[in-house]
Amino acid sequence: MKILFLGDDLSKSLSNWLTSIGEKVVHIERKGDINLVKKINPDFIISYNYRHIISSDIIKFMNNKIINLHISYLPYNKGAHPNIWSFLEDTPKGVTIHYIDEGVDTGDIILQKKVFFDEDKETLKSSYEILHSEIKTLFKENWEKIKKDKIISKKQREEGTIHYKMDLLILEPFIKEKGWDTPIKELKEKYNS
Repeated sequence: MKILFLGDDLSKSLSNWLTSIGEKVVHIERKGDINLVKKINPDFIISYNYRHIISSDIIKFMNNKIINLHISYLPYNKGAHPNIWSFLEDTPKGVTIHYIDEGVDTGDIILQKKVFFDEDKETLKSSYEILHSEIKTLFKENWEKIKKDKIISKKQREEGTIHYKMDLLILEPFIKEKGWDTPIKELKEKYNS
């Protein structure tokens, strides 16, 4: 199977894993367009830690063969910084693999897993790393079923939350000062003050 894998450096270990099991993978970080997709002509597109919105012409061209790996328990914390917002707003924490549609993290859910944290022990960095480990494991354990369309997806409920990069601006100076090893408990105290 030919896969176009969209993602940053963090996602390369997963695209390398796909290559190691015999998939033909083209990995890109930059924003792709329909011409690039048509040139590569993938059977499947996987988006993981990709910083760009996939255009509607690509979505239509791929005909429901684009998935996203998202480190939140959708429909909560769509968009940017899902890990942080799950703690600040006390929403369910977890990971989701879903189809990509024209909304932001609104596509039908393929798989999900709730993840539980001890907020007295975890930091922004440690919780982020745990969620990425969980999404990679969930993907690897289910890739064969995903690619063969053997999992029945489900529509997302309408409620939920969404955040954009600018939503975190209020806490950005605090995070820069304290760093990513900031305890979750301390971040929540700052946010609620």
